[in-house]
Amino acid sequence: MNDRIQQLLDQMTALEDELRTALREQPSSIFFQIKGKRVEFEKSIQETHKRLKQNFFRWLVTNRPQNLITGPIIYSLIVPLLVTDLFVSFYQMTCFPIYGIKKVRRADYIIFDRQHLSYLNFIEKFHCTYCAYGTGMIAYISEIVARTEQYFCPIKHARKILGTHIRYARFLDYGEAENYEAKLEEYRRALSPEKIDQ
Repeated sequence: MNDRIQQLLDQMTALEDELRTALREQPSSIFFQIKGKRVEFEKSIQETHKRLKQNFFRWLVTNRPQNLITGPIIYSLIVPLLVTDLFVSFYQMTCFPIYGIKKVRRADYIIFDRQHLSYLNFIEKFHCTYCAYGTGMIAYISEIVARTEQYFCPIKHARKILGTHIRYARFLDYGEAENYEAKLEEYRRALSPEKIDQ
């Protein structure tokens, strides 16, 4: 990887960190505050939310029929999601300490906070909980796999691929063979609990 690309990646990382901080600060000062695991809205916002809540029967009548028909298919995915979650978590729990890789914190990826939104009825909250688990779990697994790839094979593909994880941009270019073993060790050391950036 040439110096210009490395410089751009460092700038992108710094800007992403700055954006995350700005986004985290903005809503909490306007609409809500996070107190431990609770999310508390201003009283006026909370009252507005309660007025906007649609009761279950009205929601059922106005909901799109295709959503109700496909519900069992969507929710049947919980089985493979749970099984995958179990196996990947077991892999991380047993292998990461052996490899010297810092474990991925589940709570950083799987977040259940939409149940604090009082404008959602209980079915909508259930949907949100399912989606939060599914997308959060996939992001959690993606980070575990990304750390594994960085440990064993931090090499970019010859062809451009879509949807790469955040670590991929810093991997070695395809065919960059010079000092590969030494560079591989650097990538591995960067994953240790003392050095990892996440």
